[in-house]
Amino acid sequence: MLQVVSLTYSPFAENTYLVYDETGECVIIDPGCYTKEEEKHLAHTIQLHKLKPVRLLNTHGHIDHVFGNQFVLDTWGLEAEIHRGELPVLNSVPMVAQMYGVPMRNAVPPPGRFLEDGEEITFGKTILKSILAPGHSPAHLCFYQAKDHFLIGGDVLFQGSIGRTDLPGGDHEQLLDSIRKRIYVLPDETTVYSGHGPETTIGWEAKTNPFVRRD
Repeated sequence: MLQVVSLTYSPFAENTYLVYDETGECVIIDPGCYTKEEEKHLAHTIQLHKLKPVRLLNTHGHIDHVFGNQFVLDTWGLEAEIHRGELPVLNSVPMVAQMYGVPMRNAVPPPGRFLEDGEEITFGKTILKSILAPGHSPAHLCFYQAKDHFLIGGDVLFQGSIGRTDLPGGDHEQLLDSIRKRIYVLPDETTVYSGHGPETTIGWEAKTNPFVRRD
């Protein structure tokens, strides 16, 4: 059975995820570690669980989800995997850092590989499936595991909320459409691990989310 570890980092309170199975191989998803202390914490957590990081996945390219990409590359030799449509977002990170007044400790390295919608992402004995769900950002991906009923959802859907769409590349109607057609079609028991805040479930959000409910 897959295990999901959530770690909250940076001034943006972003959720970084470690997903691993019985082999000890793990994927690091959206490393948001910003300070040296947070980088040490990420490394310590991986060591504590005796994990072997084998892939680095980004749901999207916003600054708070890629702070730690360079650290992961330097420490474990893993280049980021992300959708090609997120390149303009990644390239704008230095400008966004200036806008927020958050100095970048590390440059954001270019991706090593591009992921497609519906692609199978393998590690250990596990297969995740990528789901393209744009709207918060131009080519946002979520990562779904059907057997264990969970979704790493990034900034698409939150407990009682949805991702913001007022940033460059955001589109409110597109986000609502993505949630209805790509996310709410998953089983109700699916746990959603969001990019910020606590986890939720598809069934709960489809019935109660004030921004978008299942048609």
